[in-house]
Amino acid sequence: MHVLTLTTNADAPFMTQQLAALEERGVSGTTISVAGEVDADTDRSPTDYVRTVPRVIRAARNGYDLIHAHYGLTAPMALAQLRQPVVLSLWGSDVHGPAAPVSRLSAPFCDAVVVMSEGMRTALGRECTVIPDGVDLEKFRPEPQDRAKKRVGWDDDADAYEVLFPYSPAREVKNYPRAERVVTVVDNLLERPVRLRTVYGVDHDAVSDYMNAADALLLTSDSEGSPNSVKEALACNLPVVALDVGDVRERLAGVAPSHVATSDEELIRGLLDVLERGERSNGREAAREVSIDRTADRLLAVYERVAGTTSEPEAGGETRHVEGAAGRLE
Repeated sequence: MHVLTLTTNADAPFMTQQLAALEERGVSGTTISVAGEVDADTDRSPTDYVRTVPRVIRAARNGYDLIHAHYGLTAPMALAQLRQPVVLSLWGSDVHGPAAPVSRLSAPFCDAVVVMSEGMRTALGRECTVIPDGVDLEKFRPEPQDRAKKRVGWDDDADAYEVLFPYSPAREVKNYPRAERVVTVVDNLLERPVRLRTVYGVDHDAVSDYMNAADALLLTSDSEGSPNSVKEALACNLPVVALDVGDVRERLAGVAPSHVATSDEELIRGLLDVLERGERSNGREAAREVSIDRTADRLLAVYERVAGTTSEPEAGGETRHVEGAAGRLE
C-alpha cells in the first residue's frame, strides 16, 4: 500500500514510530511536512499551510492509495486534491483549541476520521475511529531509579522527590503555573524537598531515563487528546498524577499508585499520596493495550477499509521519502 502522509512535523517521535510500524506492515510512501520552521514555543502561520497546498496537489498525482492528514489544519490541503481518499487524524488541540472549526468543517468530507479518545469523538460530534498514539515498549521500560538518576544528573540530592513535567513552560495549554502551584504546596507539606523537573527538547531516546529517574509524572494540561507522556510513564511504571483530560482516566484505570484529579486540591492530595508511598506503579501492563504494534494494526485496518485493498510486508520494499522542514507538533 502506498500512502501520502501530511504532518506538521515528520520528525516527531510518535510520527516516526508510527510510520516505521506501518512500513513493517507493507505501507510505503512519502511524508510531506508543512512549510516553515517553528520551535517548541511557536506555531506555524496560516501562510505556511497555504504554501504547502501546491506540493500536496502535485504529489497526489503519483498513484497513492490514500492520503493521511495528521492534524486538523492539514485536512484542507488533503481535500484540495480529488484523486485519493483521505484519512484524517486529529490530535486534541485541533478539536478543543482554535483549530477546532477547521477540523469540524473538514471531517465530513474525509473518508475516515481517527481521534485519540472517546472524549474527542464526543466533542467532534460525528462517527470516528478511536486509536490512541502507540507507545514503544522496547524503548520505554522500567530501569533502576538510581541508575537513571545518574544518567540524567539528578543524583546531587538523593533525599529529594523528583516530579517530572515533560513540556515547555511556554506552552500555555500545558498550564505550567498550575504545576508550580501544586508542587510548591506539596513541598511545604513534606519534610523531604520536592523538585519540579521541567524536561523538554531532549532526544526522545533519553526520555525514558527521565521517566525512570522521576518519582512521579505531573500532568496539568487544560486539554489533551491522548498524552504520549502518560503512556510512556505507564510503560516505565512511573506513577502519574494528572488532571482528567483526554483519555487519561481510561489509561490510568486500575493503575496504582496514580491519581486522576479534577481540581488543584485533588492534584495536591494525589501527589502527596504517590510521593509518600514511594512505590513504582503497575502501569506497564496497562501500556500494553496501547503498544505501537497494537495501534499500528488498528490504523492499518482503517487504511485497508478506506483504500479497498490489503497490505502485505515485502522484503526489500520501497522506503518512505520525507519532504519539508521539521518543527514541533502543533
